[in-house]
Parts: sequence; C-alpha cells; structure tokens
Amino acid sequence: MSRRPLLLGLAGAGLFVAALDAYVVVTLLPAMMGDVGLTIDRLEQGTPIVTGFLAGYVVAMPLLGAYSDARGRTPVYLACLAAFALGSVVTATSGLWTFAELPWLVTGRFLQGLGGGGMVPLSLALAADLYPGRSRAIALGAVAGLQEAGSVLGPIYGATLAAAAGGLGGWRFVFWLNLPLSVLCGTGLVAAGRSREAGGQTGSTVDWAGAMLLGAGLGALVFALYPDDPEHRAVNSLFLPAGLVAIALLGGYGWRQLRRLEPLIPRDLLRSPAFGGATLANVLIGAALIVTLVDVPILGRLVFNLGALDSGLLLTQFLVGVPVGAVAGGVVAARIGNRITGAAGMAVSAAAFLQMSTWTANELSLRLGPVSQADLALAACGIGFGLVIAPLTVGVLALTRGESHGLATSLVVLARTMGMLVGLSALTAFGLYRFHQILGTPVLTDPNLHDRVKHLERLVGAAFLQEYREIFVIAAALCLAALLVIAFALRPARTSGDI
Repeated sequence: MSRRPLLLGLAGAGLFVAALDAYVVVTLLPAMMGDVGLTIDRLEQGTPIVTGFLAGYVVAMPLLGAYSDARGRTPVYLACLAAFALGSVVTATSGLWTFAELPWLVTGRFLQGLGGGGMVPLSLALAADLYPGRSRAIALGAVAGLQEAGSVLGPIYGATLAAAAGGLGGWRFVFWLNLPLSVLCGTGLVAAGRSREAGGQTGSTVDWAGAMLLGAGLGALVFALYPDDPEHRAVNSLFLPAGLVAIALLGGYGWRQLRRLEPLIPRDLLRSPAFGGATLANVLIGAALIVTLVDVPILGRLVFNLGALDSGLLLTQFLVGVPVGAVAGGVVAARIGNRITGAAGMAVSAAAFLQMSTWTANELSLRLGPVSQADLALAACGIGFGLVIAPLTVGVLALTRGESHGLATSLVVLARTMGMLVGLSALTAFGLYRFHQILGTPVLTDPNLHDRVKHLERLVGAAFLQEYREIFVIAAALCLAALLVIAFALRPARTSGDI
C-alpha cells in the first residue's frame, strides 16, 4: 500500500502547526510584550518580535529548499521541526530572567521562522515529488489550504489556548505545546520510512555561499522594509542601514550567480519567460494580498469604529476564503488548466477589491439577503487569492526536474512573501501621503469644543475612508496586472508530470 498520503499528511501536520505559530502573536503580542518589559500602550515596540519571525522565514527558504534537493525531503524536514521546536523553547522561556529579554524573545521567533519557513517549500516539494501529473495540482492545493487554514486559526488558537492554560503559563504554554506536537510529527515521518517516495535526490551539490548570500540579503530586506508603525510612518529606523546591507548581500549573490558554472538558481530557469512571469505574478499577488491583511482591520478601527478584536474578526471571511480557494484551485486546475484557473482567481479578487473601493462609512450595515455585503466581498477576495496558489506553484514546478522541486517551491513562496513586504512599505507610504493631502488643514468653526472634536473626527474618518478606497483600487489594479501576466506567461496546458 502506498505511503504517499501518510507522508504528505504528516508533513502537512507539521506545516499546519508552524502556520498556527506564525499568527499566534496577533492575539498574544500584548501579553508577550508585558513579560519582556515593554510597555503595552505602544505596540510598535513589539515589531521586532514579528520581524524576527519573518526574517527567519525568508532566510530559510533558499537554504533549506536547495539542501532538500540534495539530501532528501525527510531529513531536512526533521531538521526544520527541530529548529522550530528549539525556537519554541527559547520563546517560551523569554522574560524569565532580567537580561536580554527582548533579544532572547526575538531569537526564539527567528528560530521558529527558520523552521517554519523551511517547512513551507519542503511540504510543497514533497507533494510535487509524491504526486506527478494531474494529481499534483490537487495535492499542492491541499497543502496550501492546510497552511492557510493554520494562518486563519492561529490568532484564535493562541488566544483560546492561552486563556485555558492560565495556570500553566498562559501564552508560554502555547509555545511549550509545540514540543510534543513536533515530536509526534517527526516520529511519524521516521516511522513512515525514508523511502524514495519522500523525494529529493542525494549526491547533487548545493551552492551554500550563494544560498546564504541570498537568504541573508532577503532577511536584511525584511528588516529594511517592514514598517514598525504603519499608521504613522512608512519605514522604520533600520531602513537605511538594513537596506544597504541587503543591497551588498544581494549584489554579492548576483555576482556569484553570474560567475558560477552551477549557480544556486539554474540559468535555464531564470531565462524562462514562464518562470519570470510566475515570479512577477507572485510579487504582484503578495502586494495586493497585504492590502487586505493590514488595511481592512485598520479601516475597521478608524472608519467603522470597531474595537481591536472586532476589527480583526472583520477579516474572518477573507481568511476562511483563502484555504477554501486553495483547495478548490488545485481541483479546478487539474481539470481545466493552470492558466485559466489562475487568471480566474485574480479576476475574482480584482472584482472584490473594486467593490470594496465603493465602501461607505455605514458599509457594515448594508446587507445582501442574510449576509453583509462587506463579508461577501472579503470572502470572494480570499477565494480569488486561494485559487491562484496551486496553478502558479504547478506552473513553476513544470519547468524544473524533480531534483530541483525544493528550490523551485522556495522561489514561489519567496516571491509572494517579498511582494507582501514591498507592497506593505510602498502602500503605507502612499496611504500616509494621501491621508495628509486629503485632510489638509481642517477649518473648524463650531461654537464649542465638543462640536469641534466631533467635526474633526468626521473629517479624519472621511479622509481615512477616501485613502483606503484608493488603496483598494490600486490592489484591484495589481490583481489585474497579475491576471495579464498569468494569461501571457503561464503555460495553457494542464498540470504536467515530472520532466
């Protein structure tokens, strides 16, 4: 009996746990900050906790994706689980002593990001190894759906578990629990065996220097681009030094890529219009995706006057739509092809963003039958983004041989992640500029202070609403640009097997 479903299921379970932990800080961050000596009233101080995870995430991908091509998926996946578990221990013990509290916590999150970031391309590559041909898109869609489901449940999982385990350490218990979960997944993979079904080809070499330069350069770029207070400024204090370091490291990688006979990324792949198109499409998709993840909750607070929890819950329909769309995208792509499925997904998201660009201050009260119009638009937007995941991944994998699946899937996820970071920085800068331009210098002639305050609140709310309407139009344009790239660059054929 084939062990393919068991191997992929165990790898997917580990990926699910890592995806949960990527987003648990959404609800645990205030408690974590308080225990490492940071003031809760300034959440921007906790940005390194988030940035540290992201840096580990992008650093790991080119390193571990390429290494798994040389040494096999299962051993490298087990190493990722070990790094994730170690990072969980470091994170859980943060603040238990009085020295290096925040650096210790950031180190823990960085190690978690290394392990979790490695598991993403490894799980996708394993799915590609185990399921060739038309079944590949379905397997990739299932893995992507599992990852996105973990992202959806992460904040709720963290808050619920921390509350239930108040006597066992609260938020720390969430991270301690990762140890037995990692052991279970790792033991299962070892018990299932390291057969050739597990993918990866031994004997090939890895350009370690190139992979480290690329990973470190992208990690520095994360610190340069990630805004620590997106409501007030576009970039953080590390923008210039981290940006210069990123340029130097990525320049070193580019020089090495040109000079080596066997570079980290095969030159044939870089010269492929389909690969360039898929990469560009992923960058555009990432930039549009971050608009929803960041701007919708801010819109909820500043325009719809929702509390912090309700603003986060406003994203629920979108976050549920993404894994649903990912699974559906795998199934549909296996039947009608990657190009049509991917383009359709972007058309759906673009239409949803255009509807969101017409939102009014009382949008949440508008209903279409039993459901809110805003919920429908957000759900459609999420489904559209989910639909495109499997087709783009399969499109890149169709250009590579089996021994390069780890690197190929790393590049797919990296392009989307870097698109999110660039989009976050650029759209934050645009949003701040447009807000001040729209608001101008308010002239308040109301007879008393109370009326003047209310008038100013209305003007600020209207300025924010106009700003986010324009950002939603930009997001729609990014989706349409991705649609055109997919239509011209992605192969029209159905999913292909190994080359």
